[in-house]
Amino acid sequence: MEEHPAEWLKEIARGSASAFNRFYDAYAPMVFRLAEHWLKDAAEAEDVCQEIFIEVMQRADQYDPERGSVEAWLAVRVRSRAMDRLRKKQRIAAMEQSEANLAESERALYLESAELEAFRHLDRERIRHAMRGIPPLQRMALYGSYIMQLSHRELADRMQKPVGTVKSLIRYGIRNLRGQLQENQTKQAANGGEAHAFMESGKWE
Repeated sequence: MEEHPAEWLKEIARGSASAFNRFYDAYAPMVFRLAEHWLKDAAEAEDVCQEIFIEVMQRADQYDPERGSVEAWLAVRVRSRAMDRLRKKQRIAAMEQSEANLAESERALYLESAELEAFRHLDRERIRHAMRGIPPLQRMALYGSYIMQLSHRELADRMQKPVGTVKSLIRYGIRNLRGQLQENQTKQAANGGEAHAFMESGKWE
């Protein structure tokens, strides 16, 4: 690599969007592969990938080249996030097992909740697919707002950007996301235009 990623991190710490974009393009494939290796789940690996790069925005100034390469620095963070998710899965599995012992009426309520969660998952998959086609900073902002459900202030703190900048990223991201959803609209015709209904629901405001 002709350019030095450690220098990109210094620029990211100073708020450079172009340095972040270069860093993201260079390392997102590696981060995703590592996350998928540990999680064995592409959707969850993509979530971890976005979380890692939000963390890069927050902690770019914490990278110390004397303690290891940028690749190693990222790998440690990916593994930590992946292990957290695996532990959470284990807890959820234990909870699901306990649900099997509930009374029939309680079990029916649980299954109804699970069905609703499945519909939310379908919406997320549609949004994830469209988000892949928008610029990285906009993607980070939308991911933080939709998937992580952070407030504008919380997202601004994590991205180390002014609240106004975060709002702009979300606004432009929504515009570009609508464009991506429109390109996929013919594939979603059977869903009755859910993509537009979703975008108009206020979830992204």
